[in-house]
Amino acid sequence: MMIQETVRKLYELKLYGMAKAFEDQLASAGAGQLSFEERFGMLVDHEATLREDRRLTRLLQAAKLKENACVEDIDFRPGRGLERAEIASLALGRWIRNGLNMIVTGPTGSGKTWLACAFGNQACRQGMSVSFQRLPLLLEDLAVSHSDGSFRKKLAQLAKVDLLIVDDFGLSALNAISRHDLLEVIESRSSGRATLITSQLPISSWHSYLGDKNSTVADAILDRLVSGTHRIELKGESMRKQRSKKSITD
Repeated sequence: MMIQETVRKLYELKLYGMAKAFEDQLASAGAGQLSFEERFGMLVDHEATLREDRRLTRLLQAAKLKENACVEDIDFRPGRGLERAEIASLALGRWIRNGLNMIVTGPTGSGKTWLACAFGNQACRQGMSVSFQRLPLLLEDLAVSHSDGSFRKKLAQLAKVDLLIVDDFGLSALNAISRHDLLEVIESRSSGRATLITSQLPISSWHSYLGDKNSTVADAILDRLVSGTHRIELKGESMRKQRSKKSITD
């Protein structure tokens, strides 16, 4: 009865990992040969592992990453413009914790989104919050939020995540409202929050894309995004074409 009561209390206290590990120990003949300290340490380890797994699941669900990518699977074939040492350093996540930005540019199919999602996945595994946003859809959502009064709430949500991934920058035209909305998003994150941008446009073309006839907004956005930013320029043949060729030969 005492054992059943102990298990019940562990579940009531939401110590599910310890409860399950305790039940496993009771069913294991070898567990009795371990010391109290060893058995108790195993219970604590199971609880910590369960909580970490659940936290990672929550972070990944909230991130809504477009690609199931991880840094261990990055393709470093020659000609892509990727250096193992640089990626290994970036994978440590210090740039995110320090609120620095990253810009990934390259032609269609070069793997920009996949690489961004790999860094997003890595950040989640390190306990940081991530939000993946395609810029065209993000700007549509912000435009709607002006009419229903939720703009500031959405801005606050975007401002608090540790890493904001903005995908497809430069893919669709901007109007005056969307330019100012983008500036508000970038401005809200300019003090200690990291932003990762992917774009087909080379950085040298960003000012004309953002500015149109008003260079003030373009200057403000670029000043916050580009200065002190990690830059990765992907090169080479489309990864989609290469995967297609591989599937044909296989």
